[in-house]
Amino acid sequence: MDGFKHLVDTLSKPTILVTFTFVIFFFIFPPTDWFEKWHRRLKFDRLWSNKSLLIITAILVGFFVFGLTDSDFRAIMLKPDNVPISGLIFLVFFFTWLSMSQAYKNDELVEAGKTIDEHYDAPNDKVLVWPDLVYVELISLILFSAFMLIWSIGLAAPIEEPANPSESPNPAKAPWYFLGLQEMLVYFDPWMAGVVLPSLIIVGLMAIPYLDNNSEGSGYYSYKNRKLSISIYMFGWLVLWNLLIVIGVALRGPNWNFFGPFEYWDSHKVEALTNINLSEFIYVKWMSTGLPENILFREIWGLLLVLGYFLILPPLLAKTKLKGTFEQLGAARYSVFIVLILTALFLPIKMYLRWMFNLKYIIAIPEYFFNF
Repeated sequence: MDGFKHLVDTLSKPTILVTFTFVIFFFIFPPTDWFEKWHRRLKFDRLWSNKSLLIITAILVGFFVFGLTDSDFRAIMLKPDNVPISGLIFLVFFFTWLSMSQAYKNDELVEAGKTIDEHYDAPNDKVLVWPDLVYVELISLILFSAFMLIWSIGLAAPIEEPANPSESPNPAKAPWYFLGLQEMLVYFDPWMAGVVLPSLIIVGLMAIPYLDNNSEGSGYYSYKNRKLSISIYMFGWLVLWNLLIVIGVALRGPNWNFFGPFEYWDSHKVEALTNINLSEFIYVKWMSTGLPENILFREIWGLLLVLGYFLILPPLLAKTKLKGTFEQLGAARYSVFIVLILTALFLPIKMYLRWMFNLKYIIAIPEYFFNF
């Protein structure tokens, strides 16, 4: 079993875990016909069957039960702060499966010329607020209240002693629902990680229904008619949000170092990392000269890269790879769409730049508190 634990710890390294997630994601949630062809060829469409639900749930439960036999895994996952994450993993998986299963089922019914499950036949399908809806809500209220009562009795509230300025906790973690933001802080300046990126991710997810002008498949679960929209939404929700939360909870330990789920959190673990900015990379390492005193000359390379990424790449893609998307959305909607997509992709790009080259900032202007 030690070999299995070592394998899990190795696969949990961010470079492996995140890379695997990125590679496999678009084959599970195909955004285009090409990905869907491989999606079905690799039998990933069977993930949304009832049999797959039972198998994956059994694997997850078995992994957690096995993990609880390990003291290091148990110390992480049974902390009162972290217990909700275990529930989050199961609930996110179940409701993702439920929605995708219903979407695939409806697509098959539409192809066969049959009535979809969500078809509303007024007034025969009319449901009264009283007693139908209120009755169900009352039962849910009672059951959930009982669940929360048992939870509060069984788990101690994660309240610690008053803050001591002479002794900081290590690691100092935000509440679990903010750990995705805290993970972003590793790669971006606080204004970017705490305000701009989260806002754009949320606004971007909210904007998808307004950017998608396809009228087919409206009013019911369907994947076939909205592959790109659903794939983008799932990427933002599952990868850019939930995955970062899980990484922050289970894989970040003392000194904010990475640890495997079965690895001991050694506060003396030291990783030799020398983070440098792009300007230092170019002038000091490549050109073997000092940094220019002029801010514009010093950061010109980073400015050109960022401006090219956000100003040149969108029209270039509109004329090549995304020509069909541009024609479908129009100039205005395409502009909003591509800016949101490029901003979301900038997060994994920056993560890889940090992991591979220890690159801290592409643009570093601390004189004016602007780092990007």
